[in-house]
Amino acid sequence: MKIHGIIPPLVTPLKADETLDLEATERLLEHVIAGGVHGLFILGTTGEGPNLSYELRRQYIDFVTAKVNGRIPVIVSVSDSAFAESIALAAHAKKAGADAVAFTPPYYFIPGAPELQMFVQKMAESIELPFFLYNMPALTKVSIPLDVVEYGFGLPNCLGLKDSSGDLFYFKKVKRLMGERDLTLLIGPEELLAESVLAGGNGGINGGANVFPKVYVKIYELMQAGQLNEAEALQREVMEISCRLFTIGKHGSSIIKGIKGALEVRGICQRHLAAPFAGFVDGDLARVVDAIQTLESRPLLSQYL
Repeated sequence: MKIHGIIPPLVTPLKADETLDLEATERLLEHVIAGGVHGLFILGTTGEGPNLSYELRRQYIDFVTAKVNGRIPVIVSVSDSAFAESIALAAHAKKAGADAVAFTPPYYFIPGAPELQMFVQKMAESIELPFFLYNMPALTKVSIPLDVVEYGFGLPNCLGLKDSSGDLFYFKKVKRLMGERDLTLLIGPEELLAESVLAGGNGGINGGANVFPKVYVKIYELMQAGQLNEAEALQREVMEISCRLFTIGKHGSSIIKGIKGALEVRGICQRHLAAPFAGFVDGDLARVVDAIQTLESRPLLSQYL
């Protein structure tokens, strides 16, 4: 299975009481699928996976896989601080009909390279779905060492790696490690989407594609067609999205708040986040409205909104 292209790290639509908003989830799914995305990544960082109860995570996996119904691949992040919980979520994802899972290094206690390689081995032996390694050093406190990446790539059920480090040098070294193997390398930070594809990457798991999926899909299509100047022009518009929407908040949750705030303004889901975070207050949401209006007024960007 080759998964590639634009794969939104789907937000998890919540109600004010932090229960899953099923109607909003269905609207969000249809919105991004209509935007041409090539797959979905659920319960990752943007999906607030680690802040959600296991019951809600299982409910979300069930609902998303049922509504997608095989139209595009669904990747489930099963990252957790406990090995047993990751295995349990992976088993549930398999039963629900997901196509693949992804996992970061376990967080809280920082594993050394030998422990991390053993962890990857145990995960690969214990799950029944193909998997992506998921490099997210800002939140796990460790970047997956290249020798562990190389080990993972040699396992028969490994599909590749999602890199959210923002380190393009690391990304290029991982690409070199792949050699001729038919694996997938995906970028997290959307500001690097076009550059990562130019470096040999296979697409992006980009948060802004929740709101504006056609923008990111078009960049990927232009890069695939070799229309680099056109792709670069649209990539600059992605920087406008990032700078205007993702910096309204002042803390670590600002990107998720910006995405959910924009989705509320566009009538898709509400602004609510799982504790300990909270969605934007009305004053900040008014700034989101202004940002959306500004983005919609940009001639190039407006073609894909």
